[in-house]
Parts: sequence; C-alpha cells; structure tokens
Amino acid sequence: MICVALPGLAISTEQGQLTGRGLEGFYRAGRRILSRCQVRVAGREPLVVQARMTSADRARFVGTLRVTPHGGPDPDVVVERTRCADGTERITLHSAAARPLRLPVEVALGADLADLGAIAAGTVGPELPASVHDFGLRWSCATGTSCVTADPPPADAIASAGLLRWDFDVPPGGSVYVELRVRLDGAGPVRAVSRTATNPLAAAHATGDDPRVRALLATSLEDLQALLVRDPAHPADIHLAAGAPWRCGLAPAEALAAARMTLPLGTRLAAGTLRALARTQVMATGPRYGMIPGPRRDAGAHLPPGCTGTEATLFFPVLLAEARRWGLPDQETEELLPVAERCLTWLRTTVGDGPYLRDLQPGGPVRCETQAHAHRAALLGADLLDACARPGAGGLREWARAVRAVFRRDFWIDDRGGGRPAAARTPDGRPLPHLGATAVHLLDTGLLGGGTLAPGLLDKVQTEHLARLLGSPVMDSGWGLRGLGAKEPGYNPFGHRSGAVRVHETAIAVAGLAAAGYEKESTALLRGVLAAAEAFGHRLPEMYAGEQRGDGGAPLPHPAACRPAATAAAAGVLLLTTLAGIRPDAPAGTVTLRPVPSVPLGEISLTGLRVAGAPFSVRVSRLGLAMVEEAADGLQLGV
Repeated sequence: MICVALPGLAISTEQGQLTGRGLEGFYRAGRRILSRCQVRVAGREPLVVQARMTSADRARFVGTLRVTPHGGPDPDVVVERTRCADGTERITLHSAAARPLRLPVEVALGADLADLGAIAAGTVGPELPASVHDFGLRWSCATGTSCVTADPPPADAIASAGLLRWDFDVPPGGSVYVELRVRLDGAGPVRAVSRTATNPLAAAHATGDDPRVRALLATSLEDLQALLVRDPAHPADIHLAAGAPWRCGLAPAEALAAARMTLPLGTRLAAGTLRALARTQVMATGPRYGMIPGPRRDAGAHLPPGCTGTEATLFFPVLLAEARRWGLPDQETEELLPVAERCLTWLRTTVGDGPYLRDLQPGGPVRCETQAHAHRAALLGADLLDACARPGAGGLREWARAVRAVFRRDFWIDDRGGGRPAAARTPDGRPLPHLGATAVHLLDTGLLGGGTLAPGLLDKVQTEHLARLLGSPVMDSGWGLRGLGAKEPGYNPFGHRSGAVRVHETAIAVAGLAAAGYEKESTALLRGVLAAAEAFGHRLPEMYAGEQRGDGGAPLPHPAACRPAATAAAAGVLLLTTLAGIRPDAPAGTVTLRPVPSVPLGEISLTGLRVAGAPFSVRVSRLGLAMVEEAADGLQLGV
C-alpha cells in the first residue's frame, strides 16, 4: 500500500504496523526517514480487520482489541490509524466498553535513513541509535537527521528502546488520539503540488452507465496529482515523476508521454514538462546536438536496449504541436519553438541521406516504433513550423513521404495470415518478425488541424491486418495487450517488454484502433483494461502479467511495477476521452467530436475538461451521439 505525495512516500503492508522489513516506512526524496512504527495498546498489538487506501496519499487501518477481562469475544477497543505520505500518522483509540478504561499505549520507533536503492538491493545496515528530542525521538547519521514529534507529548520517551509511551483514561464510548509527525531535519512539511493553487490538472469528472468510468477517472487523477513534482531550479514548472516507489524522478520519455495523454485536463502540465526538458537539451556541437537526453531502456528478448533520449527528442515537437491544438497560449508556444526546431534538426541530420532513423549505437537495429515516432514528429513538426511561419516544413514532409513509401515495403512481412509489421530490421537489412505491443505506435499518428489525424506509415490493408493481430488471443490477454505475442519465442507473461501488459501501450492501441475504425478490437482491449483496473482498485499499475484471463480470475501484479505510475494513470484519461473522440483545434476556434459509434460503455459524460483554456464538458449518448455541454465562448463544433 503506497501513499504518494511527492517528495513524500509512505509504504505499508495491509497489517498496518511498520516493522522495518522490506520497503516499509516513511520516505522523503528517496530516503527512508522512519522505518519502524509499531503500536501496542495494553501490551498487545491490535488485530487489523481492514486496510484500504482512502486517497492517493492516505491509507487507513482499523484494528480491534479486547481489553476487558471476561468480557466475551467482542472487541471493546477500536484502533484506527491514518497514515499520510506527508509524514503524519494519527492513531485514534475508540472505546466501546461499558466502563472507563485506562489504556497504556506504546509506539516503538526506528530509523535507518537508508536510500531507497540500497533498501531494494538488500544492503541496508542496522537501525540508528535514537536520542530524545522535542517531545519525541531523533536519529542522525552522516547523510542527515530525522525526527518524530508527538501530540500530545508522551509521558515517557525512552531512547535506548526507541519507545514513546502514554497512559490514557478513556470514558465509555470516548476516544483519544496520538498524532506523530516525522520530518527530515531542515526540511519543511511536504506540500503536494496537487494541494496548491499551482496544480496544473483540471478537476475532471466522469459519469455514465458503467460505474467504473467514474472510479477510473477519479483514481487516475488522484494518482497523477500525487506524482506531480516541481523543477527544483524553476518551481513554477511542474512535471510528472515516472512512478512510485522506484522512479520518483523525471524520466523524459515517460513524462512527455503522460503529459500528452493528459492534454484533455489542460495544457499547463505539458508546458511545465516541455520547459523542464528544454533546459536539458544538448547544445554542444556534435551528433547529439538538439537531443533531449534520456537513459537506455530494456527492449525485451529480441532487441538490445533502446535509447529513451531518441524517443523524448521525437516526442518534444509532437507534444508542443498538439498542446497548441488543445489551447497552449501563443506566447508559450513561441518560447518553446526553438527547442522543437532543434529536435527536428537533429532528426533530419541523424537520418541523413537514408530513409530511416537508426539506433545511435554502432551496429544497432532500425526499430519499427522509432520510425513511427520519427514520422509523426516530422508531420506534426512541419504543421507547427508552418503555423508559426518558420522554415523547414517542406523538407520534413518530403522525408515523411519518402519513408512511408519504403516502410510499407521494407517493414512488412507477408505470411499466410495476411502479414505483420517487422519489429525491427538488422543492420544488414534482415527483418525481425516477432509480434509485440510496440507495433501499436504505428496507429498513433497525431493530431493535425481541423480535427484530422496525420497519415500513418501503413496503408489501409496493412492497418487492417495489424488491427486483427492486436485483437487476437495471441496479443489480447483479456486484461490488455501483451508486450510480446504469446506464441513468440522468449514470451514471458512477467517480462517487462516480452509479455507483460503495459497499460500505456494498451491505451495507445485502444485510441489508435478506435480512430482507424476497428471498434471490435478497440472495445475488447478497453473492457479488458477496465476489468483489470477494477481488480486493482482502479489504481492501474505500470504493468501486470500477461496471463490469459479466465472465469473468476484476476490479473497478476508485477512485483517490480510502479503503482502509481504516470503513464498508467494518464492512460486512464486517454481511455475515457477516446470514447468521446475529442479533437480540438483551438487556434482555429473549433473542436471536432468523433465518438466510438458502438458506445462500448453505454452513455458517458465527461465534465471539467479543458479546451482552449476554458472548461469543456461532453456527453456521449447510448446512440453514440456526442453533445458539447460546456465550452469556451466562440468555440465552434467542427465538421
């Protein structure tokens, strides 16, 4: 159970007690500032009867005790613990006894101030010695100091045992409480971005015939807000951390992808993300000039690790172009345009005279998904350059036309089933035929003006074959899209890129298939992810096992998945807004609606979105008709 309000985390098991084992504890900026917090009442631990997340940053544990001698089997004390990612825990004792009770309460505390990476690797040393400090306890080491203060102050504080003690007199039906606050010395209280006036995400809501849509959007929005972080050097710029607990920092490709999927919630997150990454752009002369740096990422059993810097560099102009369509102000677009131009210059320079964007490492493959990202960046980048009266659009479109012509030949493998796209081509030109979820990026072409989508790399017949493959049991697990087809060599249902369901790619597939008119396949994947979301309490993890869904089954969690994760939470927004097919063109003053005609979830209403800087609400009826119920003044419905 992970409570998140970055830079704060609180990680617990369902037992409620923090024992110091595994990842349990309170964290601040990746350091465990409290590892142990064990409560005993009248010398015994409460029996936990319920543990649940009440919000993205808060968990509630309810336990019971029987303290009255010969009182029968019914508990007479209820112990409620509310744990929050901001470093607070409130312990409340409710008496149901018929007589006054005197309840001794002990809280055993410990801290190791260990780094999260060391904890995950199992290299943490013993707890640090405690000292009594300011109505609580304190721990220090070379890397910092943490302390816990208590309200009301304890009757006893025993440093050698790491123990705080109280004696409470509780009347019949009465309650008492203890509030603990853990802090990193020198750091102020955690103030989550979502709880300030600078929260960049609109407070959207979903309702409809299917009650899961309300829960999915609400939880996705909570998780996104919990993962918001400020650029330390430029606090006005806010972006998303990749996920908790493992990746609480900025991951460029994931941050851009998540910001793009959340454009229906406004453009402020996109702007903050773009500005933060613009400051990282490589400006030194050389082959990397214009790149947005990013780490390498595992690509599964058949390909070497890929460069997320390439992906981020291609995502930058795409996000800027689409954010402008959703209503990013002209001034902000103009400020970021030189960075996008350098990204596009890097693309054209790196491609050179060849048709394809190759891996940067010597001897690397030509990846299918990279060509999809590059082709989309060229077309949306050209559209952006034309709109801003900048040169270079013609060359980008010419390259895009050239790569489309050869891609449909070089990257298509004919077989008895109608064919499939190659995952990559080796340096000597051999196609790698394995079928994986990265092929969904061929369906994601991007938004142009007037509500139209850019052309794709595949022709109509090839797109149809790909749609059928994605909708087949080989790829559709029933819970979402497998990262690698179940019949492919190296398939592993828990494999990061070789079989696990990655929610982001499934959402891209749902949106791409719906836009291309393949409603059956799109709807099946959508319903699978909704079922998985329900099993996960609507907090979708970054990924989960690609095991085939069966009657009465549940998706298997992946032990290394972030939950919450930025791309998974943002995917919840994309899945639901896809149903309404919202395609804005704020500069032209229009918005086009292309709802999924089959109405897979019945009637759905989305309120509190933002288009052209103003609230936007839309309802899709059971007949598949979309109606705008709130919009900016002057915004016209496109044809």
